Amino acid sequence: MRRRTMNSVAGLVLLLLLPQPPATARPAYDWPLQPRPSVTRAFDPPAKRWLSGHRGVDLGTQRETAVLAARAGTVTFAGSVVDRGVVSVLHPDGITTTYEPVTPQVRRGEHVRTGQVIGYLDAGHDGCTTAACLHWGARRGSGRTADYLNPLGLLGLLRVRLKPVQ
Repeated sequence: MRRRTMNSVAGLVLLLLLPQPPATARPAYDWPLQPRPSVTRAFDPPAKRWLSGHRGVDLGTQRETAVLAARAGTVTFAGSVVDRGVVSVLHPDGITTTYEPVTPQVRRGEHVRTGQVIGYLDAGHDGCTTAACLHWGARRGSGRTADYLNPLGLLGLLRVRLKPVQ
């Protein structure tokens, strides 16, 4: 009996030591355009918060394409900023995603589902190299303390690269 117990324990230990396949959790966020768009301009944050930079990515597509909520959340803004329509959605993880230039189809305070149409893409985004581009931004926090994030990271598309300490 004791020998059988020892063999069972040894077998269990060996089973636990076998290599495991890597975990492949599905990202919590989805592309805001379908089919999957091309990235026409990459995230290029400024060196200092107050400097100019590109605090999002531009996704190439066609004018009047449906713009989708990348994740469920609450609309915090849907309206015009200067000369373009903008929609902002606050998600449960504290990240706010922004979409512009769009004709909003949602209102402030509305809860949206992942993949729900939140607007239709307008033409006229500066620097767009296709018929129309969605500028998709992401940030944690607001105002002067906001940390802008590369939205492609929300999709699990970025590799983490560690830099050596000098």
